[in-house]
Amino acid sequence: MRNQIAQLEAQASASDFWSRPQQAQETLQHLAALKAQVEPWDALRARAKALEDLLALALQEDDESVALAAEGEMQQLEAELDRVETQALLSGPYDRHNALLTINSGAGGTDAQDWAEMLLRMYVRWATEHQMEVRVLDRTEGEEAGLASATAEIRGAYAYGYLKGETGIHRLVRISPFDANRRRHTSFASVEVLPEMEEQKEVEIEADDLRIDTFRSSGAGGQHVNKTDSAVRITHLPTGIVVQCQNERSQHQNREVAMRILRSRLADLQRRQQEQQLAQLRGEQADISWGNQMRSYFLHPYTLVKDHRTQVEIGDAHGVLGGAIDPFLQAFLRQQAASRQARGTSAAASPTTRRAR
Repeated sequence: MRNQIAQLEAQASASDFWSRPQQAQETLQHLAALKAQVEPWDALRARAKALEDLLALALQEDDESVALAAEGEMQQLEAELDRVETQALLSGPYDRHNALLTINSGAGGTDAQDWAEMLLRMYVRWATEHQMEVRVLDRTEGEEAGLASATAEIRGAYAYGYLKGETGIHRLVRISPFDANRRRHTSFASVEVLPEMEEQKEVEIEADDLRIDTFRSSGAGGQHVNKTDSAVRITHLPTGIVVQCQNERSQHQNREVAMRILRSRLADLQRRQQEQQLAQLRGEQADISWGNQMRSYFLHPYTLVKDHRTQVEIGDAHGVLGGAIDPFLQAFLRQQAASRQARGTSAAASPTTRRAR
């Protein structure tokens, strides 16, 4: 990679570099992306060397204060190493994009709608902790409490890359706050995470393929949204995909946001078709109910969160619901990286296997 950086820097310093502006821009973007991968590791190496010197000084001087400072630096260095290692796994074509997160309540009635709102709060707190911006684009309130569905935009570096593994069905087991007899209930909600597609070139959408309906918003926002038909619902007729937005103040803004959501969902559809994963498409998605969960959250009779794909378990369920989901995100990324490596090894070995036969 360092050789690539040196070659690109040499190209950028050539006198005729800007004679082809588009190619020059692409080269600079590629160079910046490579440097973004290398520079964090260089910084870690420098910090590790400084820590080594600090530890040597603590031993030489037998100074407890220096030893404590070295211990604190080691903990910070380990946390930063974990973050950089995780980011190195984000190599997908859309991992750098913002994320569109949609939550739908499933089996469980009012408890499930309350559970859907708890999940939305969990992701909002995670994003806030990681200095990401969250904007709720659409929200349908539950009949008694919680929400039936919601779509949020999460803006920040690698938002989609970090959250893409959250797609699936989430199960909650607890004593229901809505049950007068204080019985244990099981609730379900589905989470869908898509990369936001902002550029028109990502997906071509024909105007004749769209049906656009307007209606009166039922969400928060004051008198304006409740007195005008500012909410927008767009149906993509060839695929049947329906998106809507009602949280912006004008019909134009809602339409613009809804088109971004539609573009992202169509791009996701295309990717899944290309990867021949038709069973995971929305029309064939598993029921949001028992037996299909990818993660379970237990608040009774004990507290535990278990991811059924990676087998990661965390006993602090309340901490997880407060946004501490990084161990699950990191485990999923590592699992996917190991799977890709295994497939690559298998593919590389298969010609030899065929010859051996």
